[in-house]
Parts: sequence; C-alpha cells; structure tokens
Amino acid sequence: MTDLRLHAMPDGRQIAFRHVAGDGPTLVFLPGYMSDMSGGKATAMFDAAQTAGRACLLLDYSGCGASSGDFADGTLSRWRAEVLSVIAAEADGPIVLAGSSMGGWLMLLVAEGLGDQLSGMIGIAAAPDFVRWGYSDIQRAALAAGDILYQDNPYGPEPTPTHPGFFADAEGQLRLDSAIPIHCPVRLLHGQCDPDVPWQTSLKLAEALRSDNVQVTLVKDGDHRLSRDGDIALLQATVDSFY
Repeated sequence: MTDLRLHAMPDGRQIAFRHVAGDGPTLVFLPGYMSDMSGGKATAMFDAAQTAGRACLLLDYSGCGASSGDFADGTLSRWRAEVLSVIAAEADGPIVLAGSSMGGWLMLLVAEGLGDQLSGMIGIAAAPDFVRWGYSDIQRAALAAGDILYQDNPYGPEPTPTHPGFFADAEGQLRLDSAIPIHCPVRLLHGQCDPDVPWQTSLKLAEALRSDNVQVTLVKDGDHRLSRDGDIALLQATVDSFY
C-alpha cells in the first residue's frame, strides 16, 4: 500500500488517508462505525485498484485509526465534511463511493455533496438511520438526555459507545423516510445472516433512492462484515462493474 499521508482540516484536525492515482473513477471507501482503513475490505479494494491501475482513496475519520481527534466528538456531519475535504484536495473527476455499515449512511450524505462528480455507489451492509431502528426507546431517551450508551461489542474486547453528540446530529441526518435524490448507479450487498443490520434495510434504501439503476445482492449465509474470500470476490466484481 502507499504511504499514509495527512490532510489538514481548517481547525487543525489531521485526517489520515492513502491515495493511489489511476484510470477511471476514484473509488472512495468509507469505513463503518469505529472502523478504519486498515480493515480487510478496504485493504483488498485498495490493493486491487493498485494492481489494475485504478484510482482509490482510503481515509480514517477524525478520532479513528491514524487520524487525530477524539472519537467522542465524531458525528456524521463532521465526518462528511472531512471526506468531502479530502476528496476535493486529492481526487479529480468522477467518484464511486463504497460505504460499509455506518459508512453506507455516510455515503448518502457525501453523495449529496458531490453533485455531478458522483459516478456510482456501493453499499456493504449499509446502515442508514440506525439511530432509529438500532436502539430501543429507552436507549434513545437516554441518549437524548445526554447519556453515553455502551453496548456489547462482538468485534472487540471493549464495549461500543454511542455519544449523545453523535446521536443528536444523526437525528437530523435521517434519509429512509423520504425519497433520496440520488440518480447514479447503486449496488447494495447484504448478508441475510447479518445480526447487526437487518438485510431488509438495503431493500428500504433501494426503494428510497430515486435512481432507476439500483441492484440489491443478498448473500444468504453472509454475516455483517462480508469479509470472507467469497464476499471479497463479490465486492471486487461489483467494483469492477463501474469500470
């Protein structure tokens, strides 16, 4: 992989990223909640892009991975601004966004800011609006009251926190309740054994998108991560379809 570089935001935040130039649209990968660009899907996509001579951009949101900042300050709005700023500085021409889990929600927000530069989108277990369907009424009330919510983390030893600032901002970024004015080709991949994001969420997203070129692929035995060799091959074939 190419060397890690840093992009300075106006307030001094340092956003870590890797970028390889190449042919065709720039593939921009958006990790999930508390994830970063060192994950298996991001690494596989970047390596494949390098091998094929295609452009690819990976980054860590502030408070995640190699970027500066406190995760407790992170919000969808904040991370959207970071992604758009790095894209503006590093990637000319068409953009294909690929978003995993929460990154699939952020993908929609970034897409709205790209305008005509948006060439396509790939959702991987996309989780738009998860602050609505992912928490109980009691949990939502606690977050609204300013409490930090801690939940069991099946992917690591420490519980997963949701901070009230993230929750409050996310409540203003809901997208599934109305038509989403995005018209580019969209491919949505989802495992039907996903314990975290119901696969029906991808069907709801497909229905909300105004694009007529939307395809949903369900992996019957797939989990949330979709990181097995076969899952990665499916993802790469999906990426290839945009070139």
